Amino acid sequence: MAGPLSPSAQMIQNLLNDLGHPIHVLEFAATTRTAAEAAAVIGCDVAQIAKSILFRTRDSARPVLVVASGSNRVNEAAVARHLAGRIGGERLLKAEADFVRSHAGYAIGGVPPIGHLVPPVTLFDRDLLDFDTVWAAAGTPNSVFPIAPSILLGLTGGQTGPVT
Repeated sequence: MAGPLSPSAQMIQNLLNDLGHPIHVLEFAATTRTAAEAAAVIGCDVAQIAKSILFRTRDSARPVLVVASGSNRVNEAAVARHLAGRIGGERLLKAEADFVRSHAGYAIGGVPPIGHLVPPVTLFDRDLLDFDTVWAAAGTPNSVFPIAPSILLGLTGGQTGPVT
């Protein structure tokens, strides 16, 4: 959909530009809230959707971001084991909507993998590296951007690993 971007999508566009990646954020009339919806709107495989799921550590309430392939179901225990050294061995809990908004700066369904208010510990699904291009949320439930997964990994500052 052509035209000006919504403020949240424009923030991601500006961030991508500022980071030296002139990637175009796309905003659609249809929702891209879920991986299946995004893949249908974009016309790609659901596995090419880089979904951003925010968790929090149980005791210290640190944000933990998992950037996962849209076809993978995230296993919190596996993620916590993989990130044990970075999160002090704490258990992970699904983040509530208020936590997501206050730490990421975006609502669930549009959380981008970059530009969070509170920088999260990030685990990047190694399955995403199988693709030339993946699609990530851009701050709203109907905006996305295409990007090479290796570039996205670098922008997130995350480490790769299993998420299932």
